[in-house]
Amino acid sequence: MLSKLASKCDLRIEPGRIDIEERPVPEPGPGDVLVRVTSVGVCGSDAHYYREGRIGEFVVDAPLVLGHEAAGLVVAVGAGVPAGRIGERVSIEPQRPDPGTEETRRGDYNLCPHMRFYATPPVDGALCDYVTIGSHFAHSVPETVSDDAAALCEPLSVGIAAVRKARVTAGSRVLISGAGPVGIVTTQVARAFGAVEIVVTDLDECRRAAAGTFGATATSDPRTDTVPEGRFDSYIDCSGAPAAVGSGIRAVRPGGTVVLVGSGSESMSLPVQLIQNRELVLTGVFRYANTWPTALALVETGRVDLDSMVTARFPLEKTVDALESDHVPGSIKAVVQVTPGARKESQQ
Repeated sequence: MLSKLASKCDLRIEPGRIDIEERPVPEPGPGDVLVRVTSVGVCGSDAHYYREGRIGEFVVDAPLVLGHEAAGLVVAVGAGVPAGRIGERVSIEPQRPDPGTEETRRGDYNLCPHMRFYATPPVDGALCDYVTIGSHFAHSVPETVSDDAAALCEPLSVGIAAVRKARVTAGSRVLISGAGPVGIVTTQVARAFGAVEIVVTDLDECRRAAAGTFGATATSDPRTDTVPEGRFDSYIDCSGAPAAVGSGIRAVRPGGTVVLVGSGSESMSLPVQLIQNRELVLTGVFRYANTWPTALALVETGRVDLDSMVTARFPLEKTVDALESDHVPGSIKAVVQVTPGARKESQQ
């Protein structure tokens, strides 16, 4: 029986240290499913928790299982969930909002003040054999979508949330700062939404080249190139760099939109008078809401290519190597393959 098995977890114990321990397999509560994890994408937040032990106000003060970009196979269900879901491949939306809050009731459940989000202290994440999640947050995956791509629907959802906020549509001209994984996936989403001009800026030559491969119509080195002022309909910052944000705002036409995605400085100076005079809309993105159906449709139809973004794969026991892989030149996205082949297995 599943309840008699041990679940291996990669735990961050202290800065720069990861241990593996065995735990009982969790029991799915009412409305939950139990998922045998297959793939987990490594996010920049995982690396920050691993190296520094905190991100802003979120501090790791006890052992924490990392990983929130996850996919797997439903192997058990809780009360109220149809047994027919057992054996279903799913992409996990790693959120547990409180259904009673005002934010959740109005549909902005990502802003729920009582959110329990994977791998955000003190909530454990998905770098383990088994996890539970609310059944409505375990999204069925088409057979043509790989386990790795199913896991990366999480960062894809960030890109979808950003592009929606930027009001990108057919014919849009978009400027994106930062060609890391989120910048590249945002570039793909902007293209899928109909943008005809997508300029991506980044300091790193390899990342600029990758952005061109994934749909940027042009790339720019901010140290040597000048972005035309007032040219773009929207600017999406995926870098968190104050200098990038300042120049990006100036590149937006009157009535355009600025979306801040990258998490960098806690505060920064902004050209307030320019924002007022051009009537720019400036907003942020905090996770996502109601994005998974769009994400899976974009991947299934080939409008977004997540598999090609994976530049390294590691077993669970090599999680430290996965967390350090962002230092490797040319790296875009690392994936930890927790249980390869689980999609072919039946319930034990």
